Amino acid sequence: MKTNKINLPIDENAHLEQSISKVASAIADPSRVSILCALMDGRAWTATELSAAANIAPSTTSAHLTKLLNSHLVSCLSQGRHRYYRLAGSDIAQLLETLMGVSMKREYQAPISTPIHLRKARTCYDHLAGEIAVQIYEFMDTNGWFTSKENTLSVIGIAQFQSLGINITAPTKRKMACACLDWSERRMHLGGSAGAALLHTFEQNEWIMKTVGYREVIFTTRGKEALQRIFGIKVI
Repeated sequence: MKTNKINLPIDENAHLEQSISKVASAIADPSRVSILCALMDGRAWTATELSAAANIAPSTTSAHLTKLLNSHLVSCLSQGRHRYYRLAGSDIAQLLETLMGVSMKREYQAPISTPIHLRKARTCYDHLAGEIAVQIYEFMDTNGWFTSKENTLSVIGIAQFQSLGINITAPTKRKMACACLDWSERRMHLGGSAGAALLHTFEQNEWIMKTVGYREVIFTTRGKEALQRIFGIKVI
């Protein structure tokens, strides 16, 4: 079989190109982007809820969801008579967050217009994003929580997570500690299984409160004390 310049079989390369085009086509519609952004809060939504979030008719929403399902960007869960939709995985959330960052780039430093409450702290699927998340990542990086190898915690980092009651050494197919580009701050925050575990711990310890139906996260008094004690971050 003839191969192309990068040594991929021609039919395999064509399949890859078609797959990329299919995903790009699914994301190209503003209404579908609104649906995907709503699902970035990590919850499962009904079609009716997504219709309201995207401000489109229910019949139109159904067609958009079918395209997103066929492109494997969302998954559908059936419970009784209801059907719920959510992002197909954390990799889809990371893709969307990256696209947000790319779309916000300018040749000059444009003023950031993201709402203040979302810039401070929000969910990025199953981990924390926003100004506070960026500060947490920078603290971890400065204090040696990561190895020189990408997407991995150091011995120090694993020990620090364990001190928070998080067993981050449990085997998983997911990247341990990947850096996600924060589209509002234009810097990195913590994703991967470590980021998800950290957000879960924040919730368990009642350090944060989520606003139902939104990505906004509010740190409680206990949470602000924990940020100061553990990460040296002072939140007013």
